[in-house]
Amino acid sequence: MHNTYSEKDFHNICRLLAEKDAHLKLIIDEYGLPPMWSRPAIFQSLILTILEQQVSLASAYSAYKKLKAKIGFVTPKKILALSDEDLKACYFSRQKIVYARALATAIITQKINLKKMNFMSDEEIRTTLKVIKGIGDWTVDVYLMHALQRSDLFPLGDVALVNSLKHIKQLHPSINKEEMLAIAENWRPYRTVASMILWHAYIQRKKIKVYA
Repeated sequence: MHNTYSEKDFHNICRLLAEKDAHLKLIIDEYGLPPMWSRPAIFQSLILTILEQQVSLASAYSAYKKLKAKIGFVTPKKILALSDEDLKACYFSRQKIVYARALATAIITQKINLKKMNFMSDEEIRTTLKVIKGIGDWTVDVYLMHALQRSDLFPLGDVALVNSLKHIKQLHPSINKEEMLAIAENWRPYRTVASMILWHAYIQRKKIKVYA
């Protein structure tokens, strides 16, 4: 059975983690409890996540806003109806045009069914989604964490998360992934919520505007 969290227990889990880890407590003492960042478990959310790959939140959101202004609610059919030029005008890179179309096609041909993912394990979802061109571990992690509220993800492919962990725990810049995962072991089965506390610290410290 997969573990999830909800708005009802999110802040209690944050407090529980603060009791287990003095550094997470420091973040909450300084910046307050983090918001519970969530998205609906739908195609539109995955398109936003694809747009967020390897760019700033601001540039991803401006592309997303442009797309929404053009087509409204984002569906696979609407994405496939757009030309390369249409998508380029919405700030999609050449690669992300390919990725968005691959995802839309996979849904239309029923290669993947997002509704069924509610009943699948984290690893089954990862295997299913990673078959699609342009969807890697980071995109899957974000979808699992924010759309499906799975409670025990720790996406080391996320630069902001890694930087926040290094900063709060004063880790050596060249610390490897295994050592970081070992630190995160202490937060099981709520590594997702610990990640949100670390993101919250990073966003507050860097004064980043969060859009969606």
